Amino acid sequence: MQNSEFQGNKTSASSLPKVERPRLHDAVVDHLRQFIIEGALAPGMKLNERELCEMLGVSRTPLREALKVLAAEGLIEISPNRGATVSRMTESEIWETFELMGGLEAFSGELACERITPAELAEIKAIHYNMLACRVQNDLPGYYARNHEIHDRINQAARNSALRQMYVLVNRRLQALRFRSNFQTQKWDSAIHDHDEMIKALESRDGKLAAILRQHLLDKRDAVLQIQRADSVASNQTEPSDRADLSL
Repeated sequence: MQNSEFQGNKTSASSLPKVERPRLHDAVVDHLRQFIIEGALAPGMKLNERELCEMLGVSRTPLREALKVLAAEGLIEISPNRGATVSRMTESEIWETFELMGGLEAFSGELACERITPAELAEIKAIHYNMLACRVQNDLPGYYARNHEIHDRINQAARNSALRQMYVLVNRRLQALRFRSNFQTQKWDSAIHDHDEMIKALESRDGKLAAILRQHLLDKRDAVLQIQRADSVASNQTEPSDRADLSL
């Protein structure tokens, strides 16, 4: 059950197009990862291979290969007895991983202020304005995609390959939670304000961008924990017969 003021479009697992065969492996991974990010495949959900194959229009071999990739990323767990389930992070894991991500984002911002090119800055600003348009339209998936790209491009502008590898690895575990952190309108608007400040700091090459990015991630963490605790309370108050069937 969601504790949410967000009433925009939530991607359903059946709304994406079937996978094109020439890019089969990468596409299956991308589709499943997006399902997890946007909540079509929720934390703790057991994955039904047959129905996922029908949904994506693929055989079990590429699906199972994709599941292994997602397991390596920490997005799903594969058990010999239970099959595959979407990973569910504990509160301590959420706390520590967002804390780590805040440090990675801060270091990215510090280096980006020194190394970003005018062309890269112009592209980030254009994405930022598109992101604001998505907010006006209450388009959370569109907003999040552009939000994610802004953070990703700041990291790329840091031009540090070791930082890049760690950033991508850690961020993949947090994408679904970062998406959820905007479910409440107040939190979403607060994130917009943070991004305005990020763009100003980046444009002026102001080192305070590092502090802005770090606090932005810690605020995301707090929003996620608040939502999860509220959902847990609501779930415990719901009779088992009234709970939604989340199985695919």
